[in-house]
Amino acid sequence: MPVPQSRGLVSRSLLRENAYRAIRDAIVDGTLTPGERLNDADLVAWLGVSRTPIREALGRLEQTGLVRTKPGRYTIVSPLDVRAARDAQAVTSAMHELAVRAAVPNLSAAELDAMREANARFAEALRRDDVAAALAADDDFHAVPVAACANQAVGAVLEQFTPLLRRVERVRFSSLSGRGSVAQHNRIIALCETGDAEGAAVASRTNWQTLAPLLDTPETPEPHVPDTSGATPDDLPRSDT
Repeated sequence: MPVPQSRGLVSRSLLRENAYRAIRDAIVDGTLTPGERLNDADLVAWLGVSRTPIREALGRLEQTGLVRTKPGRYTIVSPLDVRAARDAQAVTSAMHELAVRAAVPNLSAAELDAMREANARFAEALRRDDVAAALAADDDFHAVPVAACANQAVGAVLEQFTPLLRRVERVRFSSLSGRGSVAQHNRIIALCETGDAEGAAVASRTNWQTLAPLLDTPETPEPHVPDTSGATPDDLPRSDT
């Protein structure tokens, strides 16, 4: 699918970060598909920015495994990589376990209510088979203890690895596979409410590890990328001068 046609999406005050998040989200939600070639000019027109923040965003996305580049030849959306997703799952489950263990002593009644509300939205989204809403609600649920733990390193690691995992989830998610998480979320809330930090941490880790069956299916094939070594300058990616 080509990049979206809306123009001027990114505000001038946050060019670099907003460009990164816009392209990242388009990859995670499937707007930009595995193997799709990313053209600087198309991204510039879509986001309404110069090539510099686009290039910086693509560099960050390459570090997270969401894009691949070969200088002077191409930039593509990375194919779905099951091994990379499994690695991301191991990291994210460990980070959420750590976050919950640290957060439980400090969780307020309002924060527990926020977790309940997010889980209710998660259950309703599953009932409607709304994958996007279900994953957004799931993110909101887990974001509460991540914020409450006040560990910036945890947040930074999750910022890097969660999109890679969510991308695979979105492709292979089903309402049936998600329904067990509603009960698991309720258990996490109950353990947090009683102050059982260790039990809640283990329950959170288990919740993230239940994604394993979604990762045990074949990955997308490697895309064929045309050789542009003999292309004209207009065909090659450009950078700002």
